Amino acid sequence: MTSIITIYTDGSCLSNGSDFAPGGWSAVLEGNGKQLRLSGHECPTTNNRMELTAILEGLKAIRADHATVTIYTDSAYARNGCQDWRHNWKRNGWRKSDKKPVENADLWQELDLLLNKHSVDLRWVKGHCGHPQNELADRLAVAAAHGQTTRQYRNQGDYEFNLGGCAGNREAAA
Repeated sequence: MTSIITIYTDGSCLSNGSDFAPGGWSAVLEGNGKQLRLSGHECPTTNNRMELTAILEGLKAIRADHATVTIYTDSAYARNGCQDWRHNWKRNGWRKSDKKPVENADLWQELDLLLNKHSVDLRWVKGHCGHPQNELADRLAVAAAHGQTTRQYRNQGDYEFNLGGCAGNREAAA
């Protein structure tokens, strides 16, 4: 049976472009009537790096061998890169058409593996327009940029969490 999972992601970077810019990412996974909220912090970083990390960490949380995944992001960079650009970048040795290295190649290479593992549909959603799960992901990412990270499970019956093949506690799954 294929797991069906929806992931809402966001990235945030305070003072994007500065040498010591702190950032945060979040992924809100939903499926099988359950919700998993993940977020993390990195410094220094960029907004684009946090957007990619949010998608990457959301996909890493899926424990199923294969899942049907819909990812919502407000980052055109992340959406276009995952859906379109990465295929050419990979063919070109992770270089752009101008032969320069792809920024965040480490994340793109990891994303490429996970995107190929599952059936993934990435959808762009306009940020800050009242979409409840996108707004939640935004709040969690901003809080993470300030150092307040989370790993929360909602609507589970007990401590063992299985979101249609998605486990939030990596240590317990090891």
